[in-house]
Amino acid sequence: MPRDPKRVLSEYLIISAHAGDRVALDRLCRLWQGDLLRHAARLTGEAEAARDVLQEAWVDILRGLNRLREPAAFPAWAYRIVARKCAAEIRGRQSSRRTADGLRAEMAGAAVDGEGEAERGADGQAIRLAMTDLPDDQRIALALYHQDGLSVAEIAVITETPAGTVKTRLMHARRKLAAALNPATPDTDHS
Repeated sequence: MPRDPKRVLSEYLIISAHAGDRVALDRLCRLWQGDLLRHAARLTGEAEAARDVLQEAWVDILRGLNRLREPAAFPAWAYRIVARKCAAEIRGRQSSRRTADGLRAEMAGAAVDGEGEAERGADGQAIRLAMTDLPDDQRIALALYHQDGLSVAEIAVITETPAGTVKTRLMHARRKLAAALNPATPDTDHS
């Protein structure tokens, strides 16, 4: 199976950064900015908060990059740092998570940097709207897997859950989406 060119480039940039190449650090940031921003927006529910959180996360990512021994682990490692920063932001606000409201706004057409072309069509809008009805854990797993192209193992690291739980969440989310998008399909999943 061919490797994802973005991941190969990331590994090269990380190795170059370990050797002291500051331009490689800048390119690595630009390469992952959109994906990590989209993830932060998913978790915080607010585009502005997502940008602030991501800025803080990049500080931690760049500080810790020299301790990252396996460059291939970068995506899961970086997503996890962003997730932790988002959790701290949400706790700091001392209010209920606004993920659902933020996602509804995004799904209804609010543009978040890094949004893909495929998400702009009518089918993409129907899927995004159907995703708003999913439980948070299923919606996040589905988005990380299908929108961000992360593996089950990487999602397990990011969400700090077992890989089997991630697979189950993906299965239930797909069933619920299929039922929502095709009402003739019965939704036998009640989780």
